Amino acid sequence: MPLKNLSKFQFLAATAFAGLTLAACEATVTEGSLTDATIYSGTADMTREEGEEVYLARFQKQSEAALQGGGLPSYDPLIEIAGTADYQPLPTGEAQIDSEALSAAQDFVAKRNTSAFMIWQNGAIVHEEYFGDADADYLVNAKSLAKPLTAIAVGRAIMGGHISSVDQPVADFITEWKEDPGKSKIKVRHLLDMRSGLLQQARAPEPEDILNRAYLHPFHEDVIVNDYPLTAEPGTKFQYANANSELVAVLIERATGEAYQDYLTQEVFTPLGAKGGTIWINRPEGVVHAGCCIQLPAESYLRLGILLLQDGVWEGERLLPEGYVDAMRAPAAENPFSGMGVFVPGPFEGPDFAEDSVARQFLRMPQAEPFDDADIFYFGGNSNQTVYISQSEDLVILRTGSWPSEENPWDLSALPNMIMRGLD
Repeated sequence: MPLKNLSKFQFLAATAFAGLTLAACEATVTEGSLTDATIYSGTADMTREEGEEVYLARFQKQSEAALQGGGLPSYDPLIEIAGTADYQPLPTGEAQIDSEALSAAQDFVAKRNTSAFMIWQNGAIVHEEYFGDADADYLVNAKSLAKPLTAIAVGRAIMGGHISSVDQPVADFITEWKEDPGKSKIKVRHLLDMRSGLLQQARAPEPEDILNRAYLHPFHEDVIVNDYPLTAEPGTKFQYANANSELVAVLIERATGEAYQDYLTQEVFTPLGAKGGTIWINRPEGVVHAGCCIQLPAESYLRLGILLLQDGVWEGERLLPEGYVDAMRAPAAENPFSGMGVFVPGPFEGPDFAEDSVARQFLRMPQAEPFDDADIFYFGGNSNQTVYISQSEDLVILRTGSWPSEENPWDLSALPNMIMRGLD
C-alpha cells in the first residue's frame, strides 16, 4: 500500500519497520530511481506520544540491523523534491587530459565501487561514466554531500535578504535560544563550519541518548532545538555534528517562510537547471533532514560544484553573494581541514594518520601525498563520495558510490592528482 494512502496509525506501524540507522553519516540506503522510492504525499497528525512510539520502533530496528553489520536500508517516508521544470543537459566537450592519465583515473574509480564518475573542464562535461545499475537518472544518496548544499542554501537566503550574513545570530530565527547564555551566541557560520559548540557526533548504543533522538525521532527538529546540549563555547572548537546541518532546515524555514525542500527547488535547483529527487522527512507535514538523506542524480551534485567553481555565478547571474565562496573555502582556525560546508587540504599529515588526527577523525580519507593544487576544495561524504573543485584548472571532478573495498582503498588526493598531471 502506498504511504500516501495510509492512515495515521498505519503510518506509525509502517515506520516501525523502516530500519533506520544510529548515525546519519553511517546510512547505507539503497539508491535507485525515483519510481523505486516510497513517496509520501499525504497528511497526518502525530502526537508527541505517538512520536515516541515511532522513535523506539525505529531505534529497535536499527539496533537489529547494526548487529548484522548493516545500516539504514531506506529513508521512510520519503517525499519528492522537485528539480527544475525545464531541464537541459550540461554542455559536453573533449577532455584536455592525457589519455593515459584519464585511463588511469577510470581504472582507479572502477575498482572502488563507484556509481558515477564525472569531469567538468573548461565549461563542459568532458567525461561521464556510470557503473553497475547507475545511469544519468540514478538517485545518489547524498550522505554528507548534503552539507555543502546547506551552505549554498544559506548563501541564497543571504542573497535574497532573508539572512543578513553568516555572522547573524541563529537565535534571531530560532528564538527559543534568545535567553540561553550559550546558544544565543551561535552564529549562522557556526552551523556551517561545525563550531557551534553543540555536542559532537558519536556512536551511542542507548535509546535515550540524545544523538539517537536527534536523528531518528519523528520530531527530530524539536529535539535538536530544545534538548541538544551545548558542550563548548560557540566559535571556539570544531566539533563535527549532524545536528549543525540539520538545524539549517529549521533556519531556512523560519528565515524564509518556505519549507526547506521547496526553498531548494525554487532557489537552488531551478536556477541551476538541476534535476530533483527524494528527501527524507521526519514525519508527515514535518521537517526534512538537511544534514543527509537527500537523493539526487550525480549531475545535480556536479552542478553544485560548478556553481562554486564559478564563484557563485551561473550563466551570468550571481546566485551567491560576492565573496561567499571564498568564505566557504576559508579554513577555520580550529580546524585547518574544514570550511563552511566544504573541506580544504590543510597541512599534509602523511600516509600514516595518527588516530587522533583531525583528518582521520572527520574526513576518514587516507591520503598518500599532498594535493598538487594546494587551493583545491571539495565536498566530502560518507563512502568517500567526493566532488573536487579546482578554480585554477577550471576543473570539477565527481565520484559517487559505495565504500571501496579493503583491497582497493580510497586515497583522498590520488584521483585529482592523476587527472591534473595529465592536463594538456
